[in-house]
Amino acid sequence: MSDPSLVTSVVPEQRLEIVGGAPLKGRVTVSGSKNAALPQMAAAILTDGPLRLSNVPGIEDVETMCRLLRGMGARVERTDGEVEIDTQGITTTQPDIDLGRRMRASLLLLGPLLVSRGEASLPLPGGDDIGMRRVEQHLDGLRAMGAEVEEDEFGIRARAAHLHGAHIQLDMPTVTGTENLMMAASRADGITVISNAAREPHVVDLALCLKAMGARIAGAGGDRIVIEGVARLHPTEHLVRADYIEAGTFAIAAAATGGEVMIEHLDCDDLDQVLHKLRRAGCQVEEGGTWLKVSRSRQLRSVDMTTWPHPGFATDLQAQFVALMTQGDGFSTVSEALFENRFQHVEQLRRLGAEIALHGRSAVVRGGRPLRGAELNISDIRSGAALVIGALCAEETSWLLNVHHLDRGYEDLVGKLTGLGASLKLQTRAGGA
Repeated sequence: MSDPSLVTSVVPEQRLEIVGGAPLKGRVTVSGSKNAALPQMAAAILTDGPLRLSNVPGIEDVETMCRLLRGMGARVERTDGEVEIDTQGITTTQPDIDLGRRMRASLLLLGPLLVSRGEASLPLPGGDDIGMRRVEQHLDGLRAMGAEVEEDEFGIRARAAHLHGAHIQLDMPTVTGTENLMMAASRADGITVISNAAREPHVVDLALCLKAMGARIAGAGGDRIVIEGVARLHPTEHLVRADYIEAGTFAIAAAATGGEVMIEHLDCDDLDQVLHKLRRAGCQVEEGGTWLKVSRSRQLRSVDMTTWPHPGFATDLQAQFVALMTQGDGFSTVSEALFENRFQHVEQLRRLGAEIALHGRSAVVRGGRPLRGAELNISDIRSGAALVIGALCAEETSWLLNVHHLDRGYEDLVGKLTGLGASLKLQTRAGGA
């Protein structure tokens, strides 16, 4: 079993108290990527021995994936920053329903189970309620590879005597779809081509992990990935890529509070669009390959932004950018091209005094309005990060509820921000109310 001290979930009865007004200053180290670690953990099903991952973030979603794999019979050992998984003892291809519904990443078990065990039965994935995140591209791709797949309100059931190569044209560059199909194709018969593939850094990192196992993959990081299936993949070790979403969150928080923060252990190339927008907004940005320094000493300029698949501006940083623009000197329009329900942070930012109008998939932010502390409710991981940034910019004290969402995606966010001079404190609400 895992060390209980590594489970970072915050109980719902707790709230996060934030006293705003202080600029963030100092150094912070970026943790491993949640979005890279989770598919790599699922990829352990493809091997005939242990997969050891290092630089794994200590977050709730990682623990949930550990529990899913254990529940199927895998041996999972988790220590500080490392996870070793041996799936040879798997006895069921049906993961726990309740655990599977907790996060969308449970869907990543589908391709590995199908190609290595011949069948899989999963609940419809859960996770943050940010809008429709379709699964038909995953399923259509697996059907093209020879699988029989059924989907209804109870879940997904798939079966295949063997999978074969196929040319799969994605309607849109879905990240989890690209990852699922790439894992299935790594042990399918023949050659699979995924066109209009997702290009995110964590897709590239999964390809690197699979190649370390012996997979034959070319083109990851571009929009056309070619996989030549092999009969078996062998045990290996892999270092999980740094989390560019966490790095971007700290960069935006430094800019919003008018601070000066050195962010270490990242690949700056992953944040090109974010750094471009920060510079346009009047921030000072210095890059050193694996480190980044962000500071602001003058009034922030309001700039427009539209999310887009990588290498565009990441949707997972949209909410944080909206919070940043509340500190601008005029009007900015922030548009969300990927998900139709990803502005749940707006109403909560309004409670701080922000002036934001929603028009379809765009938020028009009038910056420069003073923010004042309030009680806020976190609905999902990235909205939570935005509310933390808003509270750090506000006068007086704010209280954030449902802070367990933050622990699903950020390792020790409270500790890291406290180390940068922020005043944050977790406290138990009286009577658990």
